Amino acid sequence: MFQQYTKEFRYNLTLAIPVIMGMLGHTFVQFADNIMVGQLGTAELAAVSLGNSFVFVAMSLGIGFSTAITPLVAEADASGNVANGKSALKHGLFLCTILGLALFGIIFLAKPLMYMMKQPVEVVDLAMPYLDLVAFSLVPLIIFQAFKQFSEGLSQTTYPMYATVVANVINIILNYLLIFGNLGFPKMGIVGAAIGTLVSRVVMVFFIWYLLKSKSKFHEYVTGFNFKVIEAKVVEKIMSLGFPSALQMFFEVAIFTSAVWLSGVLGKNHQAANQIALNLSSMTFMVGMGLGVAAMVRVGNQKGLNNFKELKRIAVSIFLLTFILEIIFAAIFYIFNYWLPTLYLDVNDVANQVDNSEVIFIAAQLLIVAAVFQISDGLQVVILGALRGVQDVIIPTIITFIAYWLIGFPTSYYLCLYTEYESQGIWIGLLAGLTASAIMLYIRFSYLTKKMIDNKLT
Repeated sequence: MFQQYTKEFRYNLTLAIPVIMGMLGHTFVQFADNIMVGQLGTAELAAVSLGNSFVFVAMSLGIGFSTAITPLVAEADASGNVANGKSALKHGLFLCTILGLALFGIIFLAKPLMYMMKQPVEVVDLAMPYLDLVAFSLVPLIIFQAFKQFSEGLSQTTYPMYATVVANVINIILNYLLIFGNLGFPKMGIVGAAIGTLVSRVVMVFFIWYLLKSKSKFHEYVTGFNFKVIEAKVVEKIMSLGFPSALQMFFEVAIFTSAVWLSGVLGKNHQAANQIALNLSSMTFMVGMGLGVAAMVRVGNQKGLNNFKELKRIAVSIFLLTFILEIIFAAIFYIFNYWLPTLYLDVNDVANQVDNSEVIFIAAQLLIVAAVFQISDGLQVVILGALRGVQDVIIPTIITFIAYWLIGFPTSYYLCLYTEYESQGIWIGLLAGLTASAIMLYIRFSYLTKKMIDNKLT
């Protein structure tokens, strides 16, 4: 019985691994920033956490919106319609550019909110200049996402990975030079980290465009755009898929962002510990995201072929693969819960030894909870990908809102501020929301696929 699913593992991984590496690249930018900035002190690490909390919310909208491009391109590719695939990319680029600029403007205007959120003043002062540059980096990042989602829709998942690897190398080099003032460069602290992030994301856009343009198979898709002609029906189609997808990702990222803000109320050490646990969890989450893209592409292809029994079998094979991988991640978090946080801080720093020890202890407790929710987190994002593949976005959006904001956030808020659980209570709330989301989304997917199969039989 299981063989009908396990035989798909190799192809699922072949499709997903480059996506995972690319998604990890986004997180690795923050990982590198966190490790390097963490050497400066817990206040600087907390400042990066606070600044990124605003950017992550906006980024979730941009990345979520751009996912609308993938199923449209995958469906066009399965039916051999190049014109529709190019149109999806052109209109996606147009909309993603506008969205990136709008999100930058919103963050820039929202900066004063940090002083009204009961965050440590020293942390806010450090976060302000960092946020300006990282917020602007959203513009090239979301443009890159349009190219990335298009590329993945054609099952070409390696080019986005290459672009992300190049961007990370540039980011790490600039961090080394500008955070610490090495090789004669000015010592800029966390502002140097922000410059590295911005420059690396600009390079990422031009690099993926160059790769796609250089390949004859994709050249026609990515050249000769006429942005003077924008078709309302294509814009409406992308908006109808992209806006709910953006909300789905927003609801999840926003609850993790609320964890940053709630931990800030508890103090800078709680906030720094939360950032460590969040960054580690984000990296394992990207594995689920990559498998979710594989689910979206493969399900989208089967939808284009009207082969609904095969669609369900392939989707379930990806769910099963995700379940197995997430159990492995859970074990790693549980076994190494004290060692992993030490990667982020200088344990030999005598001046900050008390703060660093407290941060490591708190982060270790959070990783115990994070170990448990690995399974729920991975499954819910993969099932969402499968649902996007069949272009079902409205009901899943409602499900994610209920799971995260009617179940998860109230639990986090109460346990954090009104019990002795504090930071750990925040993460118990996250666990509750993710588990509820995974269960409800799977029920939705099972209902839809049964309905499609039954309708075709009749």
